[in-house]
Amino acid sequence: MNKLLALLAIAGTPAFAAPVNYTIDSSHTYPLFETDHLGFSTQRGRFNKTSGRIVLDSATKRGSVEVSIDAASIDMGFAKWNENMRGEGFFNTEAYPTISFKAERLTFDGDKPVSAEGSLTLLGITKPLVLTLSRFHCAPHPLNKRETCGADITARLKRSDFGMTKNIPSVSDEVRLLISVEAYREPQ
Repeated sequence: MNKLLALLAIAGTPAFAAPVNYTIDSSHTYPLFETDHLGFSTQRGRFNKTSGRIVLDSATKRGSVEVSIDAASIDMGFAKWNENMRGEGFFNTEAYPTISFKAERLTFDGDKPVSAEGSLTLLGITKPLVLTLSRFHCAPHPLNKRETCGADITARLKRSDFGMTKNIPSVSDEVRLLISVEAYREPQ
């Protein structure tokens, strides 16, 4: 009888989930940005090399994000434009090879994160930035069977806040970020 009571007591105790660590999958994570070009079109570019880590604790509704972007991995669609964007007037990748985002505050809706409040460092200047998350989903990956989480992320910023003023207003000051992210669970 004592064993049965002990089992019932254990079964009735709520389980506390520990924080779970995820590594960003660099082959499925691409920060993309959009700007208005002379009022004629929306120009888009992306960065092809991104790394980082995400920590989620759904029990306490907490987490953190650390992302590092190789600024020289910018891809505008053709070599001459890439070279221009790597130059001093824009991303100045020789002096500032890394763009980073760090967040210690996540906002949850139920058990899903819906935003990350943190800081973006671009051209050596750090400013607050809030990322909005949608389509957040975690499940075993169908190919490698590892737990994988993914989301679509959006944000807006003014590039002039980071000292990138070349060609304003011809190329808009406001930049829209669109980021697809996937991250796989780290072994425990």
